[in-house]
This record gives sequence, C-alpha cells and structure tokens, in this order.
Amino acid sequence: MSEIVTYEDALKDFEPIIGLEVHVELSTQTKLFSSAPNIAGPLASCASQGPNTLVTPVCLGLPGSLPTVNERAVDYGIALGLALGCSIADELIFARKNYFYPDLPKNYQISQFDSPLAYDGKLEVETESGDVFFVEIERAHLEEDAGKLAHKSSTGRIQGAQYSLIDYNRSGVPLVEIVSRPVFADRCAPQVARAFVELIREIVLSLGVSNARLERGNIRCDANVSLRPRGLGAGILPNRTETKNLNSLRSIERAIRYEIQRQATLISSGELVRQETRHWREDRGITLSGRVKADSHEYRYFPEPDLLPIPIPSDKVEAIRLSMPEHPLALRRRLKAEWKFSDLQFRDVLNSSVLKQVDETVRAGATPDGAKKWWTGEITRIASQRRCNASDLISPEAVAEIELLISKGILNDSLARKVLAAVIDESLSVQQAIEKYDLSLTESASVERVLEKVLSENQEVVQKVISGKTQAVGVLVGSCMKTLGGKADASKLRQTILNRLLPR
Repeated sequence: MSEIVTYEDALKDFEPIIGLEVHVELSTQTKLFSSAPNIAGPLASCASQGPNTLVTPVCLGLPGSLPTVNERAVDYGIALGLALGCSIADELIFARKNYFYPDLPKNYQISQFDSPLAYDGKLEVETESGDVFFVEIERAHLEEDAGKLAHKSSTGRIQGAQYSLIDYNRSGVPLVEIVSRPVFADRCAPQVARAFVELIREIVLSLGVSNARLERGNIRCDANVSLRPRGLGAGILPNRTETKNLNSLRSIERAIRYEIQRQATLISSGELVRQETRHWREDRGITLSGRVKADSHEYRYFPEPDLLPIPIPSDKVEAIRLSMPEHPLALRRRLKAEWKFSDLQFRDVLNSSVLKQVDETVRAGATPDGAKKWWTGEITRIASQRRCNASDLISPEAVAEIELLISKGILNDSLARKVLAAVIDESLSVQQAIEKYDLSLTESASVERVLEKVLSENQEVVQKVISGKTQAVGVLVGSCMKTLGGKADASKLRQTILNRLLPR
C-alpha cells in the first residue's frame, strides 16, 4: 500500500460510516448457563484464579450437559436495554451460532438472532468538543462469552507463536452485545464512537451490572468502518472492515481514525477494501488483517433446542424500570445546573471521567469548585501516571475532608497536596497524614513573629511596597513562607502585609 493519506485528505472525498458492537460482561455471581463462578463477577477475579478452574461440564461442552438460564443475567440485560432506550421483547429466545474455533468448546455459541432481548433504542452522546449526536441502537442481546487463548510467542500474538493455550474460565460468562445502526458523523466519527462507549460504561456502572473495566475486557468494542464516496446514493453501504476487541477509549478513537485513512488510501489507489476482521496494534498505531468477515447466514443460526422460549412479563419489566437509578444523561443535566458550572467546566469533569466522584465529594460536604479542582487536577494527574482509575486512589469523603480543612484555614493548597499524597501512598486517613507529617498550618502568633522578623530584615523591599510597587510584596511573602516551611496561607499573608504597609 502506498503512503497513507492524512485524515483531512481522506475526508475530502469520502464519508465515513461506522457501526459499533459493544460487548458488556455482566457481573453476576455465576455464569449465564451454569453454576460455575463468573470470572467477571464478585466471586472471582482474573488475577487470582488459575486457568480452567472456574468451569463445569456446561462450560466445557461435555456430552450430556444441559444449560439453565441465569435469571439475574436476564434482569441485568433488561435493565441495560431500558437504559439504552430500547423496547423489551415479550419472550427470551436463544439461538445457536455455529462456528469452529479452539476457544469455543461446543463448536457453537448460545446467543440470540432474530429475537433479541432489547431492540430499537437511541442514545444521545456528546463528544469532548461538545458536539451532540444521536446513535440509534438496533439491538441488545444476551449471549455467552468464549474462552480465552494465550499465544506463546515473544509478543503474545498468534503470529509466530509456537503453540497456544486455552483458558475456559471465561467460557459461559454472560454478555450483552449492543449493536448500533450505521452512524453518520462525518469527521467526528472516531470521537462519537469513543463518546458512545464511554456513555455505555457510565450506564452499566450506574446500574451496577458490570465492573466495566475496559482494560480487563469487561467492555470490548468491535468497530465496523466503511467509506462512501461523497455524492454517492445514501442507500449504498460499501465493503466494511471490523476491528475487533478494542479495549480502551483511546484505542477505539485511534483505530477508527486509522482505518478511515487506510481505506481512503486503498480506494484512491484503485484497490478494493476487503471485507474482513482486523486487529488493532496500539504499539504501532495500525490495524492488521485478520480473517474474511463472515455474513450472518454463514453461522447457520437456528433456535437453541435445549432452551425453550421464556416469557418476559410486562410487570417484571416495569418493576426493573422503577428500580433503576437516575440515568447518567439526566444526572449530567441535573448536576450541571446544581453546580452552576459552565459548559467548559462541566466538560472538564466529563473528560476526566470523574463525574461520580465529584458528585459524591460534593455530597460529602465539599463545594463543587473544590471537588472539581482535586478530581480533575491532582488526583487525575496521579492516576494518569500510575495508569489506574482516579476512583481507585482515594475516597470522595477523604477529598471532601481535605477541602473542608482548607476552608477552615487548617491547610493550604501546598500542605493539602502533601496530605493527599500521604493518604494515597500510605493508605492513611486525612488526620493520620496530618499528624504523622505535621502538616497543619502554623498558628497565627507564630506567623506574626515570623512576619515581624521578615519586615525588619527587608527594609529596602518594605520601602518599595510603601512607595506603590506592590508587586514587591511577593518577596516578603516568599521569605515568610520559606521560614514557615510553607505552613501558612500565602494569600492571607499577602493581604496582611499590604494592610500593614499601606493602611487606608
């Protein structure tokens, strides 16, 4: 392939069309069709369980084993469907999806086909730049996850691997697959895809139906991308590629952007876009060819013979609807109004993915501005350095306590950052951190003594301030703060000096 065209050049001649398939692992205690502990649930963790230890005959596809439906997984699926604005089916009907792959022990997957659990939904998404788009949702259906392959090679990838190992702990984990209709967002397509998946993550977290950790595969996104020459009929959908298993918001945006550029380069060179699956290489910033993309008829779907249709009563759906928490979109609008934030201020909170933490910090007693300052600033910075979620570092209650101590004059910003670091690094309480490192502000009497000494030793600077050169007061404040080890309120100290040297 010739040198890849720029994103801007790709958009001059082509309109990108994307479709998104988002797989959400449900955090039920057991798997979808068996009593085996769910590796994505509360009873097991990916880090602590040995391979092939969370399995039953059903997970392994052993002859004679029969599936039974996990009712909690169905309830979670209904709640998620409702939150996506979908209608809920009257019956739960499973189907067999037939294909052969080592991580699929039965040689078929129990999924849903023409009768999904939820259908015809819509989500309003807002990109980081503030553009609003509506993404229509075709369906959300229940299915079981496959096992997990571990390729023994230097890169951990199948290319060049000497052999592969299979862990069936993930086999049978309940999934909801959310399928969007084609999205026409033009140049914003990568950002819309990112915002869509981010909003789904917010929704499943608010519902409590998934751990929603993208880096652990609790949410995985497949991105379908095709390019249509501008001016071509609206009903024409060219060949598409499907980039599989994108597991970070950054990867979703970058992979779609790259695929738009790659396809534009091919078409402009007179080549055809191959309808295939592709794999994203984050380290190289490119997609690589996988296999030819199968159409639905090639999976030979038919009704699952071991599971009869299960009625879904309307009163059950209504009971689930009434038990659901406030929708993240409604929550955003309410909090923005309550906090009196500008569009830019509120977008800072959303872009840092700390809306819930700021909300809980405000409810714990902090001001909205104070809560935002810490969560979008110092805490997000530390989380970025450590490659973890900000919510894993410190509780909203501790942040509110730090902010309250600042308002009472017990801490200043400099000391508060030291307290924050001690709380995060050593798992101390706020009071323990203050006592251990003697981090409270110096008493006013001591500050007064230091101030008198600094003024007497810096008469030349004092005279400059008296003559009207008030910027020189910074020298006096700096000397005081140095002597006090930073344990004073610099703004109050500055005002005290000005009041003393420039009496009204």
